Amino acid sequence: MKQCILILAILAGAAVASGQDMRQNAARSLFADQKATQVGDAITILVVEESSASNDATTTSSRESNISLNASGQAGGSSMPTVGLGVGTGNTFKGQGVTSTNGSVRAKLSAKVDSVSSNGNLWINGIRTITVNGEEQTIKISGLVRPSDITSDNMVFSYNIADARISFEGNGIVSRAQGPGWITKLLHWLF
Repeated sequence: MKQCILILAILAGAAVASGQDMRQNAARSLFADQKATQVGDAITILVVEESSASNDATTTSSRESNISLNASGQAGGSSMPTVGLGVGTGNTFKGQGVTSTNGSVRAKLSAKVDSVSSNGNLWINGIRTITVNGEEQTIKISGLVRPSDITSDNMVFSYNIADARISFEGNGIVSRAQGPGWITKLLHWLF
């Protein structure tokens, strides 16, 4: 009887314990680094963006026209008055313009995988909001990441993100102080 109960307990334990599906843990190897590969996985984004553009243009144009007519004559022994006509025009233009812009952004934030494309690329989306002394800064990032661009510490640089949308927005005392007042806005709207 004791043997029968022991055998039933072993069979019940075996029925409860099920085999592990190795495909579930294929991305989680004991010997490889953990990288984002599935929907819901987190990935660290290192935003390193620098932009610089300049444009320099110089134009010089000059135009000049002169028309003149001279006539003189003599009849018999007396000379006739000399007639002269002159017309002149001139046009000069000189233009010069310089445009220059520089920008630099550095930040680090986490994003999560929203979906995985059929070729294995990852669509990511992340938001980070930081509030210091009433000043709120929000960083948003989204785009497409190739698994080969993910480093061994599960990080990707922003310049490796395809279709990247990166925005930095601020809201608070400093942001309001940088904008024009309502009287200035009204005057700009009127004029």
